[in-house]
Amino acid sequence: MFETIEMLPFSFWVGTALLFYGIGWAARRIATGIGLPMLAVFVTVFAWYMGDAFYNDYANYHVPLFSAQILEDAWWQVAWFVAVFFLLTPVLNRKINAPYLRQRSHIFQMFRKGVDDPLFQRHLHVLFKGCLIVWGCLTIIAVIRLQGQSLSFFFPFLGERADPWGRGRIGGGIDAFLSLAGYLQMFVSATFGIVAALVKDRRIRFFAICLCLVTWPYYIFGRTRNIMLSVVIPPVLAWVFLRLRGNLVKKVSLLFACFLVVNAWFGFVISNRSDKTIATAFVQGDFDFEESQTVRHEGLNMFEELCWINFFFKEGTYNPPWGERYFAELTNPIPRSLWPGKPTIGIDYAVARGQALEESGEGAGATISTGMIGQGVVNFRQVLGPAFAALLMSLWAVLLCRLDLQGTLIGRLPLFALGLILTFNLGRDITFITLYTFFFGLIIIWWMERSWARPKRKRRKIGTRGIKSEIRMQNAEVRQPGGLSLNDER
Repeated sequence: MFETIEMLPFSFWVGTALLFYGIGWAARRIATGIGLPMLAVFVTVFAWYMGDAFYNDYANYHVPLFSAQILEDAWWQVAWFVAVFFLLTPVLNRKINAPYLRQRSHIFQMFRKGVDDPLFQRHLHVLFKGCLIVWGCLTIIAVIRLQGQSLSFFFPFLGERADPWGRGRIGGGIDAFLSLAGYLQMFVSATFGIVAALVKDRRIRFFAICLCLVTWPYYIFGRTRNIMLSVVIPPVLAWVFLRLRGNLVKKVSLLFACFLVVNAWFGFVISNRSDKTIATAFVQGDFDFEESQTVRHEGLNMFEELCWINFFFKEGTYNPPWGERYFAELTNPIPRSLWPGKPTIGIDYAVARGQALEESGEGAGATISTGMIGQGVVNFRQVLGPAFAALLMSLWAVLLCRLDLQGTLIGRLPLFALGLILTFNLGRDITFITLYTFFFGLIIIWWMERSWARPKRKRRKIGTRGIKSEIRMQNAEVRQPGGLSLNDER
């Protein structure tokens, strides 16, 4: 470690100083709503870039692999990203969230006062009911598609994991609908956990826990670690920080214990996902907690990828057109069945990194993430690229802040919690593929607001202003303490 510290250039320390100053600034503004989203981005940068230097032995790996100039330039790009994000986010927040700036962070208020607010509890009931309907529809489709393998879909720990939403790497036909179903299932599975963590009604909590036991194994016994984090971590954080009684030491101790468990399970997944299914390895008794803790995690190397991008630019072996990668990301929601020639994401960079298919020479055997800063460099080169990536992350932080400040509306706080975790996943690439779960969750909440947020006697065709007015009136109503059951209607 000391050898690494001695080898780090001046630009690294500039970026680190900016990062820690930003963390301190954001921490003092958690109550305003923008603090937590900015902290999530700063922690993401630290983990994927500064963390790469220490976790992957900068002195003995990065330094022999790249020239001093490439390493220096890459660290300046990280520092430039942090500086632009820090300066731009408060400005965009004042412009975009101007109508809500008088509000205070609802997450912060719940951390201090608890989750007993009657309106919030009623919204949890509505959210649970809506997600239950969505999950029921998805389950019917899954059972029809799997036929005799349905048991392996719900209980993969029995030895086999069935996937009703499986599709090819290059989609076509009904693959877009299968992807949609998969993302919707991710959202409702995470929401069941958040409801179980925060709801006061014991009956709903019991049903929510049961649904977690049914839906979570499908992800826990999968191969994709970022999906596991998206489903499991938001409920854990909600329970620890908003529901669990006790001092901060107790909360941090529980989070550390959770980290050890997650770290061990990820090590087990890495060790077995290449030659067998995780469910099979688990049934065979291959899981060893202490041994799994020592497994080295793959993919924590976004600074290395940033260096490779700069190296390829310097050598002239990789020069994609300006904005091509972002354009491919922007068009990703269009089903390939409607646009057969839709641009692919990351194939050109994977080929540059040596992943070209040997048989045909076209395509790639695996895609390689460029990192959220490297993605900007790929699209708009070394100066404009990090600044543009910072702009995208600023807009994302402002969106999360808006959800927090709108915490009195249905589903906003669970969606905010999911977005915070997805921020860490964006460290590998700013992509719709990571955010589909979030945006489809927005659609579900939009549907629930119009289905259940208004009294039945007022459910008629009205304009957008009328809908917003009714929601504001409903949120301002004074309700008696105590939870409502799923059968309570107005």
